[in-house]
Amino acid sequence: MIDVSREDGLWTATLNRPDKANSLTGAMLADLADVAEAAHGSARALILTGAGRVFSAGADLEEARAGLAADPVWDRLSAALAALPCLTIAALNGTLAGGAFGMALACDLRIAVPGAQFFYPVMKLGFRPQPADPGRLTALVGPARARLLLIGGARLDAGTAHSYGLIDEIAEPDTLLSRARALCADALAADPAHAAAIKAML
Repeated sequence: MIDVSREDGLWTATLNRPDKANSLTGAMLADLADVAEAAHGSARALILTGAGRVFSAGADLEEARAGLAADPVWDRLSAALAALPCLTIAALNGTLAGGAFGMALACDLRIAVPGAQFFYPVMKLGFRPQPADPGRLTALVGPARARLLLIGGARLDAGTAHSYGLIDEIAEPDTLLSRARALCADALAADPAHAAAIKAML
């Protein structure tokens, strides 16, 4: 359910469970963490995207209720993505919800299609956010807007998410991946150590 392509240093990992809105199982999260860890020192840029019209509805609810919601695999994945020395981009082909926020927040850049929605219903569902998510979310949108999402249960459209700083660009569905690849072009052309040094400075 995770497809990975590797082409000239550019790795693309695709969530491929569109019939279930790319809801995340424990096996999918472990596979994604394996990909992120393997990319360290191998990939010169990494794009994370999804198949279908939804990026991810978050955790598979059946597995979440069975314990996945508190599984350390979530933090393993987001930590592996955040630690990558290469450029990472979440190309959000649709709605980003729940625990799927973690992987997107851990990427360097986030671009989304106009129809994407953004919500993190941990208060409503009785779960807690992944440990690193509130801090990363606050760094992007500020404490009040982080509370709006995590405590107030706000649902943002793409325009609002962009104005808040949650996403960096909006791209049409047919140009989303080409835009993500274009943003990777300079990093792919550079010496990996040079790209890593600039990322570390940031």
